[in-house]
Amino acid sequence: MSNSLRGQFLLSARKLRDSNFFKTVVLMVEHGDDGAMGLVVNRPSSVTVQRALSGHFEMPETNELVYIGGPVESAALFVVHNSSDLDTTEKPVVPGVYVGGSAAAFESVVRAATTGEGDLRYRIICGCAGWAPNQLEGEIARGDWHLHPADSEAVFTDDPYALWDNLIRQVAEAHRVVREGPKNAEWN
Repeated sequence: MSNSLRGQFLLSARKLRDSNFFKTVVLMVEHGDDGAMGLVVNRPSSVTVQRALSGHFEMPETNELVYIGGPVESAALFVVHNSSDLDTTEKPVVPGVYVGGSAAAFESVVRAATTGEGDLRYRIICGCAGWAPNQLEGEIARGDWHLHPADSEAVFTDDPYALWDNLIRQVAEAHRVVREGPKNAEWN
């Protein structure tokens, strides 16, 4: 598929009232002829990473929360991180953002996080969002989603609760400028 949305954010439109996607920012991880898959990056749960992984990994005490990535495969865990050294099999979704779904990638990121090595930033995400072939394209055409380029700062924001508001303002401003033209006559 030549117009892949991989590396884009989907921002739910204000009119989208589906409780799974109300005011969500979805990082598109895969998009092709077979459908699409993304991870909601602005919906922390109330479960800490330490608690969620306690039966599998020894983790230091942390306030990091598991994120709810979407309603599909709700038991599946994904790790979104910024380290190319920890998962050499994955291509970045966008510069500085990798998604690991394999046990080896997951373990290497969690182990690095427990030692506090480097500038590792990560999110543990439970579940994902998925679309059948052409389903997402129909939802975009209907106006359910806005597209916005993804970047690592937004994915790993310290304030995920404000992310949708901040990005939707940027989309609205970009549409206003395109519709009305720039305010400064020198820019014409």
